[in-house]
Amino acid sequence: MKKTSQKKPAGVQYTIVPKDLAGHLFNVTVTVAAPNPEGQVFALPAWIPGSYMIREFARNIVRIRAESGGQPVELVKLDKHTWRAAPVAGPLTLHYEVYAWDMSVRAAHLDQTHGFFNGTSVFLRVQGQEAVPHQVDIQRPGHPDASDWRVATSLPELGAKRYGFGTYIAADYDELIDHPVEMGEFALASFKAYGIQHDIVVTGRVPNLDMERLQQDLKAICETQIAFFEPKTKKAPMDRYVFLTMAVGDGYGGLEHRASTALICSRNDLPTTAALRTAERSEGYITFLGLCSHEYFHTWNVKRIKPAVFAPYDLQVENYTPLLWLFEGFTSYYDDLMLVRSGIISEATYFKLLGKTVGSVWRGSGRTKQSIAESSFDAWTKYYRQDENAPNAIISYYTKGSLVGLAFDLTIRAKTGGEKSLDDLMRTLWERYGRDFYAGASGSGRGITEKEVEALFDEVSGLRLKSIFERHVRGTDDIPLAKLYAPFGVKVLDERKTSKPSLNVGLGRDPLGAKLTQVHEGGAAHQGGLSAGDIVIAIDGLRVNGNPSNLDQLFARYRVGDTVEVHVFRRDELMRFDVTLQGCVAPSVSIGVAPAGARRAAAIARPSAS
Repeated sequence: MKKTSQKKPAGVQYTIVPKDLAGHLFNVTVTVAAPNPEGQVFALPAWIPGSYMIREFARNIVRIRAESGGQPVELVKLDKHTWRAAPVAGPLTLHYEVYAWDMSVRAAHLDQTHGFFNGTSVFLRVQGQEAVPHQVDIQRPGHPDASDWRVATSLPELGAKRYGFGTYIAADYDELIDHPVEMGEFALASFKAYGIQHDIVVTGRVPNLDMERLQQDLKAICETQIAFFEPKTKKAPMDRYVFLTMAVGDGYGGLEHRASTALICSRNDLPTTAALRTAERSEGYITFLGLCSHEYFHTWNVKRIKPAVFAPYDLQVENYTPLLWLFEGFTSYYDDLMLVRSGIISEATYFKLLGKTVGSVWRGSGRTKQSIAESSFDAWTKYYRQDENAPNAIISYYTKGSLVGLAFDLTIRAKTGGEKSLDDLMRTLWERYGRDFYAGASGSGRGITEKEVEALFDEVSGLRLKSIFERHVRGTDDIPLAKLYAPFGVKVLDERKTSKPSLNVGLGRDPLGAKLTQVHEGGAAHQGGLSAGDIVIAIDGLRVNGNPSNLDQLFARYRVGDTVEVHVFRRDELMRFDVTLQGCVAPSVSIGVAPAGARRAAAIARPSAS
């Protein structure tokens, strides 16, 4: 990352102070040395890159005022996230408070234990001056509980020392908001991956955290990915990288940035020194490492290789693209594959994870109605705004996108005799669109269009791959995995247990009984008249408790085809339905390697020759 000169003062300067820990308020100022003489306009982003939903962060600004030379300046609100200050002759400063109580990777959070923020939630954009250097002074809170707090961020330091409060610098606004900040008391460890420092920051109470294992495993993953994109030079696209991790009782999520990632995970998923270390990692820990692998792969795929509409982002409105299946779906394909290639998991474990993904894609009828290109385009209104009918209406560009990546990979490998693979396509994308994305002036990098994507697939593979685009990207056909895997000695078996009676619903807990969170189209509940939100309280006169497994116990005394009397509460009304039980249609997919195909299957887990 190219650092801005420290000799000239930044054109835009911010200070951010954790003002009221119990009240969850950050105090922020922004000073513009040379404001627009016709009146300076300021705006807060409406969404954050990587999370495709209008979030209206400006709603968290509690109060705001402007002044110049110690005198108040009129500030007029133009819309929900935009203000215009009256013309002034000298420097202009805005003072505002931001309410921070969103415990996620997308926004800002502040209390007596820590502070976290993304720049999109706290830094007003100075319209017309986005390309000038931006400086931020991150100040220590005055609260006595914060005397031992430190700062973790990938922002380049200016006056601050590493992990310290003080001033940081960004080349422009886009860089400023692409480095989240964590402050508090946290566990810290570092490792080098091909000479580049990587920091692991863990906030939250995690007794006996095994940092040594985290260092070893993340190093293996990071070096595998660096070598994947740059097999000759082993050169990473950043000077330093930070894994910012918030450990909680129950949580999962991540958001990518150009030199860091913000993660939230369950503390039980993190490794512990209290357990005997074995080669086999726990399921929860593998889930966490898969999340890290996913977000780290985004360092290349979406943070630098971008769809054309993201170069640059317009953070005030939706940026529609039908290509999220490539940027999120392919990243989802490679995240677990990189765990195999780095030696973190075995091929058998990989196929088990893949089987779960296939099952989740086949589970909902939405896959027959929405293509992943449509899912990508509609992410703003459908994928990120899912309701109880989502399985019946939409498909995930993450999960099906990962299977489309697998389909491309297997097709290319099979038809070229292993000479080419999806790896070659990803490296070509990197060389042409990603490697130099931030090398020039701000906003000079170019993204790729839909037409260029399809042409590049054919060019790199030497094949005509139009049918995959037509059937599986723009179409809704299921991917014929058994057929695609056959040349590699891998068997795919759909082991859905049709003999087990079921309502074919999603279940949640409720004090009164079992709450139907989803009713799958065509299933027993749907055919019997039940609806999402209904609370099942009795089956044939026997009480249903709030434990979802209780229904399985009750249905164990029935056969597929039996009709049962179901009592439910819908809203505050008691209703009765006769429901004919169906077999459980949730796909249980088994993927495995026949002994004779072991060598051919192993080749998939290795990168193709560069």
